[in-house]
Amino acid sequence: MGDLERVSFIDPAIGTGSFFSALLAEFPAEVLDCAVGYEIDPHYGEAAARLWKDTPLEVRQEDFTLAAPPPAGQGFNLLICNPPYVRHHHMDSARKRQLKELSRAASGIDISGLAGLYCYFLALSHRWLRDGGLACWLIPSEFMDVNYGGSLKHYLLDTVTLEHVHRFDPKDVQFDDALVSSSVVWLRKQDPPVHHHVRMSFGDSLLSPRLERPIPADTLRRDPKWTHYPMRDRGYESSGPILDDFFRIKRGLVTGSNRFFILTATEIEDRCLPIEAFRPILPSPRFLADDEIHADDAGNPLLGQPLFLLDCPWTEEVIENLYPSLMAYIDEGKARGVPDGYICRHRAPWYSQECRPAAPYMCTYLGRSDKSSGRPFRFFLNHSIATAPNVYLMLYPRASLSTAIDQSPELKRQVWNFLNCIAAEELLGEGRVYGGGLHKLEPRELGRVPAVALADLVAELGIRQDGRQLVLLEGERRH
Repeated sequence: MGDLERVSFIDPAIGTGSFFSALLAEFPAEVLDCAVGYEIDPHYGEAAARLWKDTPLEVRQEDFTLAAPPPAGQGFNLLICNPPYVRHHHMDSARKRQLKELSRAASGIDISGLAGLYCYFLALSHRWLRDGGLACWLIPSEFMDVNYGGSLKHYLLDTVTLEHVHRFDPKDVQFDDALVSSSVVWLRKQDPPVHHHVRMSFGDSLLSPRLERPIPADTLRRDPKWTHYPMRDRGYESSGPILDDFFRIKRGLVTGSNRFFILTATEIEDRCLPIEAFRPILPSPRFLADDEIHADDAGNPLLGQPLFLLDCPWTEEVIENLYPSLMAYIDEGKARGVPDGYICRHRAPWYSQECRPAAPYMCTYLGRSDKSSGRPFRFFLNHSIATAPNVYLMLYPRASLSTAIDQSPELKRQVWNFLNCIAAEELLGEGRVYGGGLHKLEPRELGRVPAVALADLVAELGIRQDGRQLVLLEGERRH
């Protein structure tokens, strides 16, 4: 922006005006053409209006997402905003449909229903910027890695010119009221130049980052995970074996109401409930001191207080005739509104569970990189018949690996040892990170982790057994 160019400023979520205050500190008053701030919360909007009443700032106490944009060519040339962080499940369906339609009309972005409110703010602001205008967004970094951030990344790379992305260290939470990692995104409303490079930086401050590197826009187009940069200077595609070649990886089951469906043995006995209606389920990983889960002769996990999951396919008529105590418990669940929950009302019957048999290997779904052990995620070796809740990822060996384990039972433990030897960097590089250093792995992300050592282990075992190398079945791969 040239020194003599007059500034027309807008903040779509101004709060009490911290960005406007910074603007006044950087620009002489004579270059400020106009300034507008939107604020839906009267607590902040009224305070901002009083605070800046003697300045050019016009505080509009209304919802920016529903405000009419200015006529073409009459927008703003500087937009700075920290939009509200409202997750998708806190917006009702009608509101999301409305925002999706408005965003598509404003910028062409087809935003996923899983996206947070900040994505809509960014999309809607397109019509508020003049051609050549500059926008700066302080937003969560999650859009860089998640599937529902794809349309937003496409917009940043192909509709406007993405100038700079700075990602703060996730251990340094920027939002006091939300456990999210934060980034600053600078864009200019103009077509991206040919062979454009995006300035990517990480850590410390925006002006003095810990690491900085220009990344080709074409590299970012090909890579679904932008948090690889600037630590990496080029895209990475593994051509070798990955965990998905050897395992079907599933999230643990979602009960719909753990307090109703998961009971202790004592609770089942006290209520005279039929044990045939239950199956064992593992507790949260924080209650497992050991990463190897042993079992009794019946296959139940040897834990201090075993847990059992209500899961029966019987009709209510059968239950009423054969198990009146269970029918009474089901009626109690109805009185508590359990069948009305989203998960339960999509099951038939509502008190049955999705199919999640016991898995020989499991991985924690969440982890921290600053643990004393240095391991962000835990891998469990499960000898029991217990299923697992959705705080675990369940690893089921594919046919080739399962056959090898059946033929050589000692391989089961060797595979577990391999999982525990995966470098923390490999796991963290595929997952996503939230504020405070909290990392999360989805099944597909864990599946992309390289597994060259495991392929060598299986192949060597195959040669020792029958002179033939065990190979992956192509038909199994990633299905």
